[in-house]
Amino acid sequence: MFLTEFESNLSEMYLRDGFIIRESADLKATERIRSGMTGIIRHILKSAGNVPNGISDGDLLSNIHKYVTIDNLNQFRLQVIQGLNNLPNLRRDYFDMARSYLEALVGSELAMQLRVNLSIQLPGDVSSLLPVHADTWSGDSPYEIVVWVPLVDCYRTKSMYILKPDKTQILKNNFGSKSGKNSEELYQSISKDVEFLEIKYGQVLLFDQGLPHGNRVNEEAQSRWSMNCRFKGVFTPYGDKKIGEFFEPITLRAASKVGMSYKFPNLS
Repeated sequence: MFLTEFESNLSEMYLRDGFIIRESADLKATERIRSGMTGIIRHILKSAGNVPNGISDGDLLSNIHKYVTIDNLNQFRLQVIQGLNNLPNLRRDYFDMARSYLEALVGSELAMQLRVNLSIQLPGDVSSLLPVHADTWSGDSPYEIVVWVPLVDCYRTKSMYILKPDKTQILKNNFGSKSGKNSEELYQSISKDVEFLEIKYGQVLLFDQGLPHGNRVNEEAQSRWSMNCRFKGVFTPYGDKKIGEFFEPITLRAASKVGMSYKFPNLS
C-alpha cells in the first residue's frame, strides 16, 4: 500500500484500538466553536435572569450544573444545539479540526453529517445516559467514522467508554448468548473490558461507531460537554442514513464531478 508513514501509523493504531486521540488539527477552529457556544449559553442564561459574572468559558461549561437543573436540562440543550448549528462556518470549522486525520483514515472525498450533535452530562444525572450500543446495530453504515470533540477535559465517568476491536470480536462470537439481555445486563457482561477514554479540551477523538460504546452516570464533580459528527467516504455504501437526508458531500473532487455527470454521445 502506498501510504505515507503518518497514514500508516494512524491506520495501524485505528485498526488495533478502534480509535485515535490527537491534538486538534486546527486549534483556532476549536476555540471559535467553544467561544461561539459559550456566547449562546450566556445569552440563554441572561434571558432567564441567571447571569454568571466573571467566569471563564471553561469554568462556565464545567460548572453549568450550578445554573441549569436536571429538570431543565433537555430544553436547555435543545436551545444550545439550535444556536450551535446556526454558528457561521460551524461545519467547516468542525471538519478542519480533524481534516488531516479523516483524510488519512477515510479518504479525500468525504461526506459529512448535516448537523453536529451535542451532549451535556451533569454530575449525578441519570437522565442523560447513552446505553451500550454500536451504531451499526441500528442500521448505520460500517463505513462511517465519528469525530468526537470535548469542550472540557473528559476522563473516567465524565467521558465515554468503548470496547476495543479484539474484545468486540469475542462479544460478536458469543452474541447469541446475550440475546434477551437488556442494555444494562449487556454492559455488565463487558464492563471489565471497556475502556473509558481520557481526552482533553483541544484534542479530537475519531472512533469506529461499529464498536460498542456509551456512557455511565457522571460521578465526577464537573459537567461534561462534547460534540459528535459522522463522516464517511462519498462512494462507500450507505446504511439507513442516506446522502442528501443525513449526509452531504463536502470534498468532492473534479474527476468525480466529471464522471458523475458524464453521458455517452448520442448516436441516434
